[in-house]
Amino acid sequence: MDKIGFIKKDVYNLECSVNGKLRNHDVELVTEYFMAEQKKNEAFYFKIEGDGHDRFSRCFWADATSRRAYGFYGDVVVFDTTFNMNRYDLTFAPMLGVNNHGQTIVLACAFLSKETTEMFVWMFEEFKKAMPGGEPKTIITDQDAAMAIAISIAFPTTFHRLCIWHITSKFSVKLPRDAYKEYWREFQKAIWDTDNKDEVDAKWNTVVTKASLTDHPWLSSMFDLRESWVPAYARQFFATGMSSSQRAEGSHGFFKQYISRRNSLMDFIIRFERALSHQREKELVADHVDAFEVAQCLLPMPMNKQMATLYTRTMFQKFEQELIQSTSCFLELKTEDACKVVFNVSERKNWETRVAEVVYVKDSDHASCSCKIFEFVGIICKHILALFRRDKIEYMPDKYILKRWKKTAKSGLVSDANGNEIKDCADPGLLIKQSTMSRLASDVVEDALMSEEGCELLSETLKSLQVKLKLLKDGPSNNEVGGSSSQTQYMKDPKRVRCKGRSKGVMGAKEKAMKRGIRHCRECGHIGHDRRQCPAFNTP
Repeated sequence: MDKIGFIKKDVYNLECSVNGKLRNHDVELVTEYFMAEQKKNEAFYFKIEGDGHDRFSRCFWADATSRRAYGFYGDVVVFDTTFNMNRYDLTFAPMLGVNNHGQTIVLACAFLSKETTEMFVWMFEEFKKAMPGGEPKTIITDQDAAMAIAISIAFPTTFHRLCIWHITSKFSVKLPRDAYKEYWREFQKAIWDTDNKDEVDAKWNTVVTKASLTDHPWLSSMFDLRESWVPAYARQFFATGMSSSQRAEGSHGFFKQYISRRNSLMDFIIRFERALSHQREKELVADHVDAFEVAQCLLPMPMNKQMATLYTRTMFQKFEQELIQSTSCFLELKTEDACKVVFNVSERKNWETRVAEVVYVKDSDHASCSCKIFEFVGIICKHILALFRRDKIEYMPDKYILKRWKKTAKSGLVSDANGNEIKDCADPGLLIKQSTMSRLASDVVEDALMSEEGCELLSETLKSLQVKLKLLKDGPSNNEVGGSSSQTQYMKDPKRVRCKGRSKGVMGAKEKAMKRGIRHCRECGHIGHDRRQCPAFNTP
């Protein structure tokens, strides 16, 4: 340690010095970085806009890898904003997806100075311009009014699913304390324990009536929105098995390991790219495993072996669990006519018998189930697998195998709206040239270090070469007027903003009581005494 030559304070001072020199040039650096990335690969997309006074207001970007990924996995998007990611308090808004391994991937990113409907519409419109293949089938967000309006404008054909976790977590806050303690379990059963819409409505109305909450405004609004978040209603729309935006929360936590609120925009971009490369490395590892290994089958059945070769390991394990559970399902003929056959499929689970309804259409040779797992997750359910086993269908029909879950999901070309192919690397020979020149430069440096004269010669030569390469890069016309940087009008750095996510929250009765120092009884829920002095607890 004594030979390092500097201390922690020196590093801090250097950082402050560098930040001071870069102050008021942050947007300029980000713009030049994005332009450089676009020169490397024209598939890199970005847009930066100001507020009308030449000051940065918002930006959007998506690299070639993300745009290609949307071509394969753009059916479901998770969107949530986060804060404390830069020194300006700009809202960071990543749009996320799920790949064929079930891993979270980044599809696009944006910085927004406000969280208004107009800002979100702008971002979604840029997203549509950048991404191949049209609108997503499903987008999952939390319950934000501005976001909901923007989605209805920009993605009119997309199913907007609300995060069920955010909604159910509000029950304890929105409901009266006694009503929540007594009836929360019944609300849970109404929400989760049935696949039938009519049963959901009946159970909900029953518990609301019992709790005397028929006129509760928040419960009424949630019931009106039930098609957007209650599983029995929303499971008919494909969502890769997601019912919440927890992937976004986890992704924010992952990126915050690399980024802090002290970062400038350029610092953020550099650190974010580093984190993104680590995330994508995990995907490459999973691709490598699937390319050279076949998952072990627990059941020696032809269909199981078939799916082990087609599905990625993660998705095969989910399928195999459905196949194993199908062996404990029992089919009972319910009705049959010339067009279709209806079966009741019963399963014993947790000392309860649960029944699903499978409908088999004869003309189209198609089966559907009331559990909606295939529609929701994209993997065939145990109830239909039980029907296949009964009819001795040994191999999975192609119609039930989604390409997005296969090992070959990323095969094929992806083109933008103009018909141009989107490639991860614009020039495959570029990496070879880079490797060759890097090896040559390393050898030259090694030779130059053998003597002082060699170091001076190499230094002078490199400086001369640098000037010539700059002339070659900028061109004669640009240099006549002072270079390309003098021709570009850069925006001013953004002012520090205050986002919705960092605003002062509205306090409930409990928080207000705690702030005032008023005691709150845990036994009866009343204010003014504690458990030791509670009349209900101390009554003989």
